[in-house]
Amino acid sequence: MKKLFLIALAAVGMTTAQAQQALEAPSFGDNWSLGIEGGGVTPLADGTSFIKDMRGGFGLHLQKMVSPAFGVGVEGAAYVNTSYGASKTAIDNSYVGAYGVINLFNLFGGYKCDGRVFDMEAQAGAGWGHSYVEGPGDYNYFATKAGLNFNFNVSKAVTLSLRPSVLWNMSDAGVSQSSAAYNKEKAAFQIFAGVTFKFGDGFKCADLKNQGEIDALNAQINALRGELDACVAAAAASQAQNAALAAELEACKNRKPEVIEKVSNNLQSVRYIFYKIGSSTITADQQPNVEMVASYLKNHKGSKVVIKGYASQDGNLEFNKKLAAARAESVKNSLIKKYGIAADRIQAEGEGIGHMFSENDWNRVSICTLED
Repeated sequence: MKKLFLIALAAVGMTTAQAQQALEAPSFGDNWSLGIEGGGVTPLADGTSFIKDMRGGFGLHLQKMVSPAFGVGVEGAAYVNTSYGASKTAIDNSYVGAYGVINLFNLFGGYKCDGRVFDMEAQAGAGWGHSYVEGPGDYNYFATKAGLNFNFNVSKAVTLSLRPSVLWNMSDAGVSQSSAAYNKEKAAFQIFAGVTFKFGDGFKCADLKNQGEIDALNAQINALRGELDACVAAAAASQAQNAALAAELEACKNRKPEVIEKVSNNLQSVRYIFYKIGSSTITADQQPNVEMVASYLKNHKGSKVVIKGYASQDGNLEFNKKLAAARAESVKNSLIKKYGIAADRIQAEGEGIGHMFSENDWNRVSICTLED
């Protein structure tokens, strides 16, 4: 019996430790319950009738679950007097004791976070029994009790139970005390049914993650933070570009209209030098256009040329402004260095992003306007 008790206690301890690893730590006020029950009790001694000798009883218990599998409590029961003449009170026997309880379903099946509709408990305890006898015959005795509780959980707060048990009077029965222990001649079977009200939040399952999952989640968080920083930087760049465009638009609104002298023959007075994207280098296929401008300036000594460089809408605004100026300067430098045109006959300036042509690629251009 002692070995069996130690094995059961060790199993309870292991299960409690396992359950605590997966549960949030409850507060002291959680997992209390108060129950009230009533039913019948009948003696197990030889010569008694199980049904005819059964009488009424009622009880009360207060319980605290220390873990999902193990709990402790105190209880009291009173039994209706049927011994006419032996006692003048309505109660002829009572029992008050402490007990421990093991939830067998949670012990062997593990705790379910969403609860069970039905579970079963094993209960054992010991306490004080008292017999109310007319006159000086009242006596107290040490008693033990063991039984099962069949629980129907109708909600998280209310449980209906069927509680069969056996109560032993451990006092001497005319033989040695060791023989008197758990003697059916001094035992009674009782079956109570009752309702239990639960208090507190109960056991809450913790959503535990292993370290690998935590590291993976942290990596995802860091990646999302990096994406967020990139988005913030992109938004700031867009706001800066919008501000620059707004300033340029305002400047355009305030700019005085340019007076363009009428040219008698536009085909003769304008030449175009086109560029590759992001470049201000004059390619070989565009060199003849520069040569035509140089030839005209050589043949007309009093003429001048105005070179305006443009960029397409691709890329950053500030870069395109510099690129447009560089394209105008490339034509000017070519006229001076390669063809010997005097610098004071050449006016070169960058105009930024061009919108002359519907084809975006054509706006990568230097427009050379010859003036007589």
